[in-house]
Amino acid sequence: MSLTLRTTLGCTEAIIADDGNLNLFYRVAGIINEDLRLKFLKKEDEFDTISWSFKFKGHTLTLQYDIYNGITVLPTKAQGADVKDNKAVVELAAVLEGKLIDRELLRNIA
Repeated sequence: MSLTLRTTLGCTEAIIADDGNLNLFYRVAGIINEDLRLKFLKKEDEFDTISWSFKFKGHTLTLQYDIYNGITVLPTKAQGADVKDNKAVVELAAVLEGKLIDRELLRNIA
C-alpha cells in the first residue's frame, strides 16, 4: 500500500485504496474507531457510496467508499476545506497507512 494524494475536488483527498473493497473499508473504519478512538458522527450508506464522518484533531473528515473510486479520506466540506483541514487529511492518511501495513505484516507472520 502506498499513500496517494489528489486535489481534483478542490481539497486534499487521500486515496487509501483506489481498488478497495468493503472489507478494507471496514478495516480502515475499525482502525479509526478502535485504534485511534475516534467516533463516527454521521454515517450515510447509499447503493454505490458509503460516507462516514468523524472528527480528527478538531477537523471534520470523511472516510468514503465508492465502487468507482475506492476508499478515500477527505475533508467533509470538500469545497470549503482550508489548509488545516487538508493537512489533517495528510496526517491521518499517514497514520492509517502505517497501521494497515503493520496489520498486514502481522497477518502474514501468523
